[in-house]
Amino acid sequence: MKVFLSVSCALLCALLMVMPLQAQQIQQGAVSGEQLLSDYPAFQQHYQDYQPTEQDLQAMAKLAGKELVVLLGTWCHDSEREVPKLLKLLKHSEVELAQVSFVAVDYQKQDKAGVAQRFNLKYTPTFIVLDEGQEIHRVVEKPNKSLAADLTRF
Repeated sequence: MKVFLSVSCALLCALLMVMPLQAQQIQQGAVSGEQLLSDYPAFQQHYQDYQPTEQDLQAMAKLAGKELVVLLGTWCHDSEREVPKLLKLLKHSEVELAQVSFVAVDYQKQDKAGVAQRFNLKYTPTFIVLDEGQEIHRVVEKPNKSLAADLTRF
């Protein structure tokens, strides 16, 4: 009887741990920077904490006229850390991109529109720089130097 209760308790605990994960809604598809900051406290906190350097703000000018596609997971700690940096860099550098798109993916790194598949997404976040529709550079997961420096290394 004691073994039965121990096993039953362990199974119940495991079930209770899994249930919140199933109930949690994972953002998938196009998402705005504003939505990330308003709906996800970790994104907001990293945004507030990040202070870009003058050198990083100047480097962002190299992205003028380019398109930027950001593949991210709202569940991903690397995305929570790096995407807010990009949002702040874009705001304070005032660089004029041709377009910027944020696409949230699920745990399998997929989205319904197939953007992740089109860009062969392996890790989140992935920042992809396009010039006239052609990929010219990408930064995967985390930068080597700084996000601005790595994004403009093309």
